[in-house]
Amino acid sequence: MLPELGLVSLALALMLALALSVLPLLGAQRGLAPWMATARPLAYALLVVVSVSYALLTWAFLQHDFSVAYVAQNSNSLLPRAYQFTAVWSAHEGSLLLWLWFLVLWTALVARFSKALPMPVVARVLAVMGMIALGFLAFTLFTSNPFERLLPAVAEGRDMNPLLQDPGMIFHPPLLYTGYVGFAVAFAFAVAALIDGKVDAQWVRWSRPWTNVAWAFLTLGIALGSFWAYYELGWGGWWFWDPVENASFMPWLVGAALLHSQAVTEKRGSFRGWTLLLAIAAFSLSLLGTFLVRSGVLTSVHAFASDPERGMFILAFLVVVIGGSLLLYALRAPKMETGKPFAAASRETFLLANNLLLTAAAAMILLGTLYPLLAEALDLGKISVGPPYFGLLFILLMAPLVALVPFGPLTRWQREDLSQPLRWLAPWAVLAGVVAVITFFAWPHGTAKTAFGLLGAAWVAAGTARFAWQRLKSTSQGQRFTAEMAGMLLAHAGIAVFVAGVFITESTSIEKDVAAKPGQHFELRGHDFHFEGVEKRQGPNYLADHGTVVVRRDGREIATLHPEKRAYAAGGQVMTEAALDGGLTRDLYVALGEPLDANGTWALRLYVKPWIRLIWLGSLLMALGGFVVVFDRRFRRPVPAGVPA
Repeated sequence: MLPELGLVSLALALMLALALSVLPLLGAQRGLAPWMATARPLAYALLVVVSVSYALLTWAFLQHDFSVAYVAQNSNSLLPRAYQFTAVWSAHEGSLLLWLWFLVLWTALVARFSKALPMPVVARVLAVMGMIALGFLAFTLFTSNPFERLLPAVAEGRDMNPLLQDPGMIFHPPLLYTGYVGFAVAFAFAVAALIDGKVDAQWVRWSRPWTNVAWAFLTLGIALGSFWAYYELGWGGWWFWDPVENASFMPWLVGAALLHSQAVTEKRGSFRGWTLLLAIAAFSLSLLGTFLVRSGVLTSVHAFASDPERGMFILAFLVVVIGGSLLLYALRAPKMETGKPFAAASRETFLLANNLLLTAAAAMILLGTLYPLLAEALDLGKISVGPPYFGLLFILLMAPLVALVPFGPLTRWQREDLSQPLRWLAPWAVLAGVVAVITFFAWPHGTAKTAFGLLGAAWVAAGTARFAWQRLKSTSQGQRFTAEMAGMLLAHAGIAVFVAGVFITESTSIEKDVAAKPGQHFELRGHDFHFEGVEKRQGPNYLADHGTVVVRRDGREIATLHPEKRAYAAGGQVMTEAALDGGLTRDLYVALGEPLDANGTWALRLYVKPWIRLIWLGSLLMALGGFVVVFDRRFRRPVPAGVPA
């Protein structure tokens, strides 16, 4: 009866979420302290009952309970133990329950770490999060029950999707969902402020740490997903503008704009409307990603096969959440103060340009992702929007953003004489130009694209270094580097490293498709790939064609690679497992294709990818910057009376 207990736990969670949505909000509106005081206990209780439900579903997987339809469809008695845990979130119903668990976890954390906030604020914020949980619980119970029985029970399960039987599955979805769902906190603070009618520096200061943590987790999730696709899909790519990749990238871009907008609102009282809209947009795009993945309207290696009923439910939920919050914004926005005016040459202007470019990039991606779906729905024919569209327009929008990054920290609030930051940055601009020229003429296999990328990377790195040097010269020891400044420096350094990695990899990587017989050698960028053949190997739940490729450079063995083709016992699916030898300066990457004859000849794809690890190193630095900002002591202090409101 454990699966039934899991379902009862979800039903109880639905009632708790309903109470959390109503009681604290009414209490805040009517000034009833006992009603407001129910917010925290309800948030904790909600976490407990959803955790019980999730634990019971996990137990069903560990016990191979194939009387549960979801377990039978996504597990198998041969599945390795580690993947029995990850199989819980490998398909629609379980991943939705994981999403829900992270949502109630964020809700409980807000309840726990908001003791310094006024009770009406806590009540409204937790009530809004309760409303979101209510919607997802209703979706789970009425359209996506993970505990549905399969009677009679089958003797053996279908197995987990072989593509997902990878260590990346252990970390990628939880990190991604933590970031996705974390934007619900910024959304809840924004909606709570609109309900209260008081949009000031105080509520922004309270919400900033939560936004930074959510954005940092989303950065880690996207970076890990990129690395997983790179080594798992067997084609050596790290990003290919898949619609579901876009679905996670859009809230990341809007979230980055939100971080900067929150800083302006908190410190100067400006951009209040921007901050509210971006908080609404970041979470709305997270919900849109959920709709795209689960509605069945697109085809993707990431998408869950779902029926139209589920898609319509999420679409209705989207309309309520986005429409309701925008309606509230429209009613309250005209009454908001505009904050202090600022000159065209000021830090506010640079941050405004940052917001415009980031949101324009998100809008461009949204258009490219949805337009083919709309065209097909309106019977305008099938239209394909691919990497050429996204790649070109994204670079055009991000190039001016990269050019502006060093100016923001070096420019004063409200009004600035631009000659000063220009004078500070001029030597560094010359240095970046020298790096680009040297790259173009001296880098082996380098191109104009390589030089352009390193120009941008060197410019951002130099500007970041100039700001750090200026702070080091500060006379006040305590004011040299706050946690917020240190986090900003790390994030901007991450941008420089990321840009360098992208352009070097895209312009200097090389690949070769060969028909390889045992004993043959192939040369690629000074590396000698020696194919020794393929043998059969038995895995825990698959039979593999196990290849061996020895790589030498200057006559010295530097790597032995084992690419595989795996045929899984349940379902007979065949998957490619690429092999790679990675390092900071280069990756050697080999993918095994199909057998070409009976004499042991196989199709091989060989890659040499210089400096590709900089892409993920830069992403890690950006995420680390987001986490470091949270430790700024200012976020643990109330806003003083003199701060703009």
